[in-house]
Amino acid sequence: MSNESVPLNYIPILAFIAIALAFGMMSLLIGWIVRPHRPYRAKLVPYESGSPLFQDARVPFPMRYYIIAMLFVIFDVEIVFLYPWAVVFRQLDLAGVLGMGFFLLILIVGFWYEWKKGALEWD
Repeated sequence: MSNESVPLNYIPILAFIAIALAFGMMSLLIGWIVRPHRPYRAKLVPYESGSPLFQDARVPFPMRYYIIAMLFVIFDVEIVFLYPWAVVFRQLDLAGVLGMGFFLLILIVGFWYEWKKGALEWD
């Protein structure tokens, strides 16, 4: 054990954080100073994918779009859990394979439930 106190061990980490923050701030500041700033009327008009604005953007969307978006996020995040399992698949024992099988079964049941409920329609 050394005689240094624990907070002294964190000085390099704090210095690294300070340098990273200073670099980020300086980059933003230099970009703000150097960039051209010549606004004109056409630049300040809001547009959507190059199309002119023809109605208010705050129109109500059907709830189905939100449900599909949430399902996409949920199943997308669940797929991320499969990558570590696939990497160590050859080293797993029976418990690891059964555990992932149970995980996949829960995903399939949830997918089937949403499909039967009508949130997912492909016709």
